[in-house]
Amino acid sequence: CAKQDPSAMSRRVVRQSKFRHVFGQPVKADQMYEDIRVSKVTWDSSFCAVNPKFVAIIVESGGGGAFMVLPLAKTGRVDKNIPLVTGHTAPVLDIDWCPHNDNVIASASEDTTVMVWQIPDYIPMRNLTEPVVTLEGHSKRVGILTWHPTARNILLSAGGDNVIILWNVGTGEALLTLDDLHTDLIYNVCWNHNGSLFVTTCKDKHLRIIDPRQHLVVAERFAPHEGMRPMRAVFTRDGLVFTTGFTRMSQRELGLWDPKNFEEPIALQEMDTSNGVLLPFYDPDSSIVYLCGKGDSSIRYFEITDEAPYVHYLSTYSSKEPQRGMGFMPKRGLDVSKCEIARFFKLHERKCEPIVMTVPRKSDLFQDDLYPDTPGPEPALEADEWLSGKDAEPILVSLRDGYVPVKNRELKVTKKNILDSRPPTGPRRSQSTCDTNFSRSALEELLEEIRSLRQTVQAHEKRISDLENKLCQFTNGTD
Repeated sequence: CAKQDPSAMSRRVVRQSKFRHVFGQPVKADQMYEDIRVSKVTWDSSFCAVNPKFVAIIVESGGGGAFMVLPLAKTGRVDKNIPLVTGHTAPVLDIDWCPHNDNVIASASEDTTVMVWQIPDYIPMRNLTEPVVTLEGHSKRVGILTWHPTARNILLSAGGDNVIILWNVGTGEALLTLDDLHTDLIYNVCWNHNGSLFVTTCKDKHLRIIDPRQHLVVAERFAPHEGMRPMRAVFTRDGLVFTTGFTRMSQRELGLWDPKNFEEPIALQEMDTSNGVLLPFYDPDSSIVYLCGKGDSSIRYFEITDEAPYVHYLSTYSSKEPQRGMGFMPKRGLDVSKCEIARFFKLHERKCEPIVMTVPRKSDLFQDDLYPDTPGPEPALEADEWLSGKDAEPILVSLRDGYVPVKNRELKVTKKNILDSRPPTGPRRSQSTCDTNFSRSALEELLEEIRSLRQTVQAHEKRISDLENKLCQFTNGTD
């Protein structure tokens, strides 16, 4: 019989993939963000959100909830007096940047509210305390936030009341309230690529695919992982669902499922014995899923393909320090000239460490096989179009020349006035007639009072800052 070429055999054995040699590397010490008091609150969210302009981190704060926002370039030691975003009256549990406006971020809190903030391009002089809009509708703490991937201004929140609310942040109103689909605490929510459906995991051990506009669970699977500990689920670009959870023996496990046939998994793999919930970060452009366990000191990554065994282990990035949380940069924030395919922002107890994932290439040219066109910052739909039943794919941009973030665009909130929908009764007065009742001198008086109050506040702020510095010098001296 004819001899087989051994190299041909090895080619068959070793799976061909351009991502086989992805490797992770932490940045140099001066490119980290040091001296940050990362939140110690017990909650399985990532505590960090990043975009091409900013990194936001949930931090410890006395008497309320706060998070810090830093321009990406503001690396090194963070000033202890740096202004924070401090509008919540209880700890912040989740934060999420708007995919269509790099200056807008939403925060969810134990105080039952969701707040949406406009972040200036410069570092402000004092704490940000006034959100653009506060969204009130949950009766218990709000632990999950996720923006709609293609429709402008639609934000999803999930609370400890087992309720999911979809908001139009442009009007400040709740568009849809899904209050009867979950019987217990919701662990996570993830939209599919065009925002027509989302997947949820829940303490009642059900994995649900939900069509929010129909108020309907369109597919459901009980106990995709048999253990009692929390599950996570994300949609893949092909509409499959990737899950992480625990076996009955508390082994960590990952699974791949087809919502059209939830009976049998496409893949189910046991991993290791550890308590940390595995947070999956999925990149649809490369179909790589990165698994980061809270309390782990490693990031494991897998490629999802349509060839058996469907979920292929690629490699592990290991370090010595455990992670308290993790931020995941959108594709348009990566450095294409360095063949960077992912960037993580790993939270330690007192710092944030960027970790860069690259595919080694000899050429300096743009690698178009690594960078297909990717979702850009333009929404494909308006909120009311989506609500009326329209779907649209994300509007893609090329990364060939790199991505340049756009200037600060203001989020305008137009509250709907309930009086506007009522028919007018009697003759309408013109606008100017009611204005004349408010005299010019009274207006001048008010403005003067505001100016005086502002000066008083600034003087107090300076005095507090001086006293803090003196106290700091005194404690350093006594040390």
